[in-house]
Amino acid sequence: MPANPNLRKAERYFALTNRLRIEGTDHLLDAADAAGVSHFVAQGAALFNVTSRGAWAKTEDDPLEMLEWVPAAGREAIQHLEEAVVKAGGAVLRYGTLYGPGASDEQVKLVRKRLFPLVGDGGGCFSWVHVDDAASATVLAVEQRATGVFNIVDDEPAAVSEWLPYLARCTGAKAPRRVPAWVAGLVAGQMAVGMMTQGRGFSNLKAKRELGWQLRHPSWRDGFKDALT
Repeated sequence: MPANPNLRKAERYFALTNRLRIEGTDHLLDAADAAGVSHFVAQGAALFNVTSRGAWAKTEDDPLEMLEWVPAAGREAIQHLEEAVVKAGGAVLRYGTLYGPGASDEQVKLVRKRLFPLVGDGGGCFSWVHVDDAASATVLAVEQRATGVFNIVDDEPAAVSEWLPYLARCTGAKAPRRVPAWVAGLVAGQMAVGMMTQGRGFSNLKAKRELGWQLRHPSWRDGFKDALT
């Protein structure tokens, strides 16, 4: 999750990212083909881009279906990336919310300043992954010439109401402030509210089964302690 994103203008904020996912992916695949590169691994996203119906932990077979508060351009860009890479015989690694050295420093600063509030009931679900575990999954995908889509997340999807107060404690911060959803919508936009109250998590069973992926940090609980204290 980007530090200090302007989610009130999400379409504009993510425009370059969306362009990279479409045009950048196509250019790289063309270059790989021209250079005789036979395998391609791309970065996907296991964030807020999956159907809200059914189970709380989604598999790779569940459809991408961003909620109404996520700009359609973002969904279309991610779908394009996945379809193009899989068609080319490559692998897409859907990384969850990254944390650890260099990945979560800005978020931790916000938490310590009490500028990362708990919005509404905090019922939105996040799937976390430590940067070291994301790296090890990437190595496996490259070495094994993996194909298809893989969710690269830890074992424990969790609601914001659970992980955010815990994160604050791990960083020595005071408990996060509580903000009503309607207030957060006015200040930060509906996308921020949706992320904090409606998001769904992801399952990592396919990556474990097919890649033999073993996590050093199976849960954000221990991972936060090790990486952020």
